[in-house]
Amino acid sequence: MTKWSQTWTYVDGAWLEGNPPLTGPRSHAFWQASSVFDGARVFNGLMPDMDQHAARLNRSADALGMKATMTVDAIVELAREGARKFDGKTALYVRPMYWAEGDGPSAILNDPETTRFLLCLYEAPMGEPGASSITLSPFRRPTIENAPTDSKAGCLYPNNARALREARARGFDNCLVRDMLGNVAETATSNIFLAKDGIVYTPVPNGTFLNGITRQRTIALLREAGVTVVEKSLTYGDFTGADEIFSSGNYSKVVPITRIDERTLQPGPMGRKARELYLAYAASGPRI
Repeated sequence: MTKWSQTWTYVDGAWLEGNPPLTGPRSHAFWQASSVFDGARVFNGLMPDMDQHAARLNRSADALGMKATMTVDAIVELAREGARKFDGKTALYVRPMYWAEGDGPSAILNDPETTRFLLCLYEAPMGEPGASSITLSPFRRPTIENAPTDSKAGCLYPNNARALREARARGFDNCLVRDMLGNVAETATSNIFLAKDGIVYTPVPNGTFLNGITRQRTIALLREAGVTVVEKSLTYGDFTGADEIFSSGNYSKVVPITRIDERTLQPGPMGRKARELYLAYAASGPRI
Protein backbone atom coordinates (compact mmCIF):
# COMPACT_ATOMS: atom_id res chain seq x y z
CA MET A 1 0.00 0.00 0.00
CA THR A 2 1.28 3.46 -0.87
CA LYS A 3 2.44 5.48 2.10
CA TRP A 4 1.51 9.09 1.39
CA SER A 5 3.40 11.96 2.97
CA GLN A 6 1.32 14.38 5.00
CA THR A 7 -1.34 15.71 2.64
CA TRP A 8 -4.17 18.22 2.79
CA THR A 9 -6.70 18.73 -0.01
CA TYR A 10 -9.26 21.48 -0.38
CA VAL A 11 -12.34 20.40 -2.33
CA ASP A 12 -16.01 21.41 -2.28
CA GLY A 13 -15.44 24.00 0.42
CA ALA A 14 -13.64 21.79 2.95
CA TRP A 15 -10.12 20.67 3.83
CA LEU A 16 -9.62 16.89 3.88
CA GLU A 17 -6.55 15.12 5.20
CA GLY A 18 -4.91 12.28 3.29
CA ASN A 19 -5.76 11.05 -0.20
CA PRO A 20 -9.57 11.31 -0.49
CA PRO A 21 -11.38 9.34 -3.22
CA LEU A 22 -12.95 11.89 -5.55
CA THR A 23 -13.84 10.26 -8.88
CA GLY A 24 -15.73 7.23 -10.10
CA PRO A 25 -15.85 5.11 -13.27
CA ARG A 26 -18.39 7.45 -14.91
CA SER A 27 -16.32 10.55 -14.21
CA HIS A 28 -15.16 12.01 -17.52
CA ALA A 29 -11.71 12.72 -16.12
CA PHE A 30 -11.31 9.12 -15.00
CA TRP A 31 -11.80 7.56 -18.42
CA GLN A 32 -11.28 10.45 -20.86
CA ALA A 33 -8.41 12.24 -19.06
CA SER A 34 -10.08 15.66 -18.89
CA SER A 35 -7.92 16.98 -16.07
CA VAL A 36 -5.37 19.76 -15.76
CA PHE A 37 -3.08 20.71 -12.93
CA ASP A 38 -0.27 23.01 -11.98
CA GLY A 39 2.63 22.62 -9.62
CA ALA A 40 4.03 25.23 -7.27
CA ARG A 41 6.27 25.18 -4.23
CA VAL A 42 6.24 26.35 -0.64
CA PHE A 43 9.62 26.19 1.10
CA ASN A 44 11.21 28.08 3.98
CA GLY A 45 7.94 29.96 4.38
CA LEU A 46 8.15 31.21 0.78
CA MET A 47 5.70 30.72 -2.09
CA PRO A 48 7.32 32.13 -5.26
CA ASP A 49 5.18 32.84 -8.33
CA MET A 50 2.08 31.19 -6.89
CA ASP A 51 -0.06 33.65 -8.82
CA GLN A 52 1.63 32.65 -12.07
CA HIS A 53 0.92 28.98 -11.42
CA ALA A 54 -2.71 29.73 -10.61
CA ALA A 55 -3.13 31.78 -13.78
CA ARG A 56 -1.64 29.00 -15.90
CA LEU A 57 -4.01 26.51 -14.31
CA ASN A 58 -6.97 28.59 -15.45
CA ARG A 59 -5.54 28.84 -18.97
CA SER A 60 -5.05 25.07 -19.03
CA ALA A 61 -8.68 24.50 -18.03
CA ASP A 62 -9.82 26.68 -20.91
CA ALA A 63 -7.57 24.80 -23.35
CA LEU A 64 -9.29 21.51 -22.45
CA GLY A 65 -12.79 22.94 -22.69
CA MET A 66 -13.38 23.15 -18.96
CA LYS A 67 -14.67 26.05 -16.91
CA ALA A 68 -12.18 27.75 -14.59
CA THR A 69 -14.25 28.37 -11.48
CA MET A 70 -11.61 29.96 -9.24
CA THR A 71 -9.91 33.33 -9.48
CA VAL A 72 -6.15 33.55 -9.29
CA ASP A 73 -6.35 35.43 -5.98
CA ALA A 74 -8.63 32.78 -4.48
CA ILE A 75 -6.23 29.99 -5.43
CA VAL A 76 -3.27 31.88 -3.97
CA GLU A 77 -5.09 32.50 -0.69
CA LEU A 78 -6.14 28.84 -0.45
CA ALA A 79 -2.52 27.81 -1.00
CA ARG A 80 -1.45 30.09 1.83
CA GLU A 81 -4.21 28.71 4.08
CA GLY A 82 -3.29 25.13 3.27
CA ALA A 83 0.43 25.68 3.81
CA ARG A 84 -0.27 26.83 7.37
CA LYS A 85 -1.61 23.36 8.19
CA PHE A 86 1.95 22.01 8.04
CA ASP A 87 4.81 22.52 10.48
CA GLY A 88 7.01 24.29 7.92
CA LYS A 89 9.95 21.94 8.37
CA THR A 90 9.55 20.21 5.00
CA ALA A 91 9.02 21.79 1.59
CA LEU A 92 5.56 21.41 0.11
CA TYR A 93 4.37 20.59 -3.38
CA VAL A 94 1.26 22.61 -4.22
CA ARG A 95 -1.03 21.12 -6.87
CA PRO A 96 -4.21 22.95 -7.89
CA MET A 97 -6.37 20.97 -10.32
CA TYR A 98 -9.52 21.08 -12.40
CA TRP A 99 -11.27 18.01 -13.73
CA ALA A 100 -14.52 17.29 -15.56
CA GLU A 101 -17.07 14.98 -14.02
CA GLY A 102 -19.66 14.71 -16.76
CA ASP A 103 -19.99 14.14 -20.49
CA GLY A 104 -20.97 16.85 -22.92
CA PRO A 105 -23.01 16.30 -26.10
CA SER A 106 -21.02 13.08 -26.68
CA ALA A 107 -19.00 10.76 -24.49
CA ILE A 108 -15.78 12.24 -25.88
CA LEU A 109 -16.64 15.84 -25.01
CA ASN A 110 -16.64 16.93 -21.38
CA ASP A 111 -19.37 19.13 -19.95
CA PRO A 112 -17.68 22.35 -18.76
CA GLU A 113 -20.48 22.94 -16.28
CA THR A 114 -19.37 19.84 -14.36
CA THR A 115 -15.83 21.15 -13.81
CA ARG A 116 -14.56 20.65 -10.27
CA PHE A 117 -11.61 22.25 -8.50
CA LEU A 118 -9.27 21.02 -5.82
CA LEU A 119 -6.04 22.18 -4.24
CA CYS A 120 -3.70 19.52 -2.89
CA LEU A 121 -0.63 20.26 -0.77
CA TYR A 122 1.78 17.61 0.45
CA GLU A 123 5.22 17.30 1.95
CA ALA A 124 7.89 16.76 -0.69
CA PRO A 125 11.52 17.68 0.08
CA MET A 126 13.21 19.93 -2.47
CA GLY A 127 15.65 18.24 -4.80
CA GLU A 128 19.20 19.37 -4.04
CA PRO A 129 22.05 19.75 -6.55
CA GLY A 130 23.89 16.46 -6.95
CA ALA A 131 24.92 13.86 -9.49
CA SER A 132 22.43 13.70 -12.35
CA SER A 133 22.78 11.95 -15.70
CA ILE A 134 20.88 12.32 -18.97
CA THR A 135 20.75 10.62 -22.35
CA LEU A 136 18.75 10.97 -25.55
CA SER A 137 15.21 9.59 -25.53
CA PRO A 138 13.84 7.77 -28.58
CA PHE A 139 10.44 9.31 -27.84
CA ARG A 140 9.30 12.72 -29.08
CA ARG A 141 7.15 15.57 -27.83
CA PRO A 142 3.80 16.00 -29.63
CA THR A 143 2.78 19.19 -31.42
CA ILE A 144 -0.28 21.36 -30.83
CA GLU A 145 -1.93 19.69 -33.83
CA ASN A 146 -2.08 16.30 -32.11
CA ALA A 147 -2.08 16.99 -28.35
CA PRO A 148 -3.08 19.83 -25.99
CA THR A 149 0.49 21.08 -25.58
CA ASP A 150 -0.79 24.56 -24.72
CA SER A 151 -1.88 23.25 -21.31
CA LYS A 152 -0.50 21.41 -18.32
CA ALA A 153 -2.81 18.49 -18.92
CA GLY A 154 -2.56 15.15 -17.19
CA CYS A 155 -2.99 13.31 -20.50
CA LEU A 156 0.42 14.56 -21.69
CA TYR A 157 2.40 12.95 -18.91
CA PRO A 158 2.26 9.23 -19.84
CA ASN A 159 4.50 10.19 -22.77
CA ASN A 160 6.97 11.80 -20.37
CA ALA A 161 6.74 8.76 -18.13
CA ARG A 162 7.64 6.29 -20.87
CA ALA A 163 10.63 8.45 -21.85
CA LEU A 164 11.80 8.54 -18.25
CA ARG A 165 11.21 4.81 -17.77
CA GLU A 166 13.23 3.95 -20.88
CA ALA A 167 16.14 6.19 -19.83
CA ARG A 168 16.26 4.75 -16.33
CA ALA A 169 16.24 1.23 -17.74
CA ARG A 170 19.52 2.21 -19.43
CA GLY A 171 20.99 3.56 -16.18
CA PHE A 172 20.31 7.29 -16.58
CA ASP A 173 18.41 9.59 -14.24
CA ASN A 174 16.60 11.50 -16.99
CA CYS A 175 16.64 12.16 -20.71
CA LEU A 176 16.42 14.86 -23.33
CA VAL A 177 13.26 14.63 -25.41
CA ARG A 178 13.15 16.06 -28.93
CA ASP A 179 10.30 17.65 -30.84
CA MET A 180 9.00 16.27 -34.14
CA LEU A 181 11.69 18.17 -36.08
CA GLY A 182 14.49 16.60 -34.07
CA ASN A 183 15.35 19.61 -31.92
CA VAL A 184 15.72 19.21 -28.18
CA ALA A 185 12.58 20.34 -26.34
CA GLU A 186 13.07 19.49 -22.65
CA THR A 187 13.90 16.67 -20.29
CA ALA A 188 11.18 14.23 -19.28
CA THR A 189 10.56 16.30 -16.14
CA SER A 190 11.92 19.81 -16.61
CA ASN A 191 13.14 22.56 -18.91
CA ILE A 192 16.77 22.47 -19.97
CA PHE A 193 19.65 24.93 -20.41
CA LEU A 194 23.24 24.71 -21.60
CA ALA A 195 26.16 27.10 -21.32
CA LYS A 196 28.85 27.47 -23.97
CA ASP A 197 31.64 30.07 -24.02
CA GLY A 198 29.92 32.20 -21.38
CA ILE A 199 26.51 32.27 -23.08
CA VAL A 200 23.42 30.43 -21.84
CA TYR A 201 21.19 28.71 -24.40
CA THR A 202 17.77 27.11 -24.00
CA PRO A 203 15.26 25.65 -26.48
CA VAL A 204 12.94 28.29 -27.89
CA PRO A 205 9.28 27.62 -27.01
CA ASN A 206 7.67 26.27 -30.18
CA GLY A 207 4.39 24.85 -28.92
CA THR A 208 5.72 21.36 -28.23
CA PHE A 209 6.74 21.77 -24.58
CA LEU A 210 5.68 23.73 -21.54
CA ASN A 211 7.32 27.14 -21.25
CA GLY A 212 7.83 26.67 -17.53
CA ILE A 213 7.27 29.41 -15.00
CA THR A 214 10.59 28.62 -13.29
CA ARG A 215 12.18 28.62 -16.77
CA GLN A 216 10.81 32.08 -17.54
CA ARG A 217 11.89 33.38 -14.16
CA THR A 218 15.39 31.94 -14.54
CA ILE A 219 15.84 33.54 -17.97
CA ALA A 220 14.68 36.93 -16.68
CA LEU A 221 16.93 36.80 -13.62
CA LEU A 222 20.01 35.83 -15.63
CA ARG A 223 19.40 38.60 -18.15
CA GLU A 224 18.90 41.13 -15.36
CA ALA A 225 22.27 40.00 -13.98
CA GLY A 226 23.95 40.72 -17.31
CA VAL A 227 24.13 37.14 -18.64
CA THR A 228 23.34 36.63 -22.31
CA VAL A 229 20.54 34.07 -22.66
CA VAL A 230 19.64 32.88 -26.16
CA GLU A 231 16.43 31.01 -26.92
CA LYS A 232 16.92 29.00 -30.12
CA SER A 233 16.53 25.59 -31.73
CA LEU A 234 19.14 23.27 -30.23
CA THR A 235 20.32 19.84 -31.33
CA TYR A 236 21.44 16.98 -29.15
CA GLY A 237 24.97 17.72 -30.37
CA ASP A 238 24.73 21.18 -28.85
CA PHE A 239 24.20 19.54 -25.47
CA THR A 240 26.89 16.88 -25.80
CA GLY A 241 29.35 19.67 -26.63
CA ALA A 242 28.23 22.09 -23.90
CA ASP A 243 30.48 23.50 -21.19
CA GLU A 244 27.71 22.88 -18.66
CA ILE A 245 24.08 21.81 -18.56
CA PHE A 246 21.43 22.63 -15.98
CA SER A 247 17.69 22.20 -15.69
CA SER A 248 14.86 24.26 -14.26
CA GLY A 249 11.55 23.05 -12.93
CA ASN A 250 9.14 23.39 -10.09
CA TYR A 251 10.22 20.31 -8.21
CA SER A 252 13.92 21.13 -7.71
CA LYS A 253 14.06 24.65 -9.20
CA VAL A 254 17.55 24.97 -10.77
CA VAL A 255 19.98 22.04 -10.61
CA PRO A 256 23.06 20.95 -12.62
CA ILE A 257 23.37 17.96 -14.93
CA THR A 258 26.67 16.18 -14.26
CA ARG A 259 26.72 13.56 -17.04
CA ILE A 260 25.40 13.30 -20.58
CA ASP A 261 25.81 9.79 -21.97
CA GLU A 262 29.38 8.87 -21.00
CA ARG A 263 30.68 12.43 -20.74
CA THR A 264 31.11 13.80 -17.23
CA LEU A 265 30.35 17.47 -16.57
CA GLN A 266 31.15 19.65 -13.60
CA PRO A 267 28.51 21.98 -12.14
CA GLY A 268 29.41 25.30 -13.72
CA PRO A 269 29.23 29.00 -12.93
CA MET A 270 26.14 29.71 -15.03
CA GLY A 271 24.03 27.03 -13.41
CA ARG A 272 25.30 28.06 -10.00
CA LYS A 273 24.45 31.71 -10.70
CA ALA A 274 21.00 30.77 -11.98
CA ARG A 275 20.23 28.80 -8.81
CA GLU A 276 21.54 31.53 -6.53
CA LEU A 277 19.55 34.19 -8.37
CA TYR A 278 16.37 32.14 -8.21
CA LEU A 279 16.67 31.44 -4.47
CA ALA A 280 17.38 35.10 -3.79
CA TYR A 281 14.34 36.05 -5.85
CA ALA A 282 12.17 33.59 -3.94
CA ALA A 283 13.42 34.96 -0.60
CA SER A 284 12.37 38.48 -1.60
CA GLY A 285 8.83 37.47 -2.55
CA PRO A 286 5.54 36.50 -0.85
CA ARG A 287 5.50 34.44 2.31
CA ILE A 288 2.77 32.19 3.61
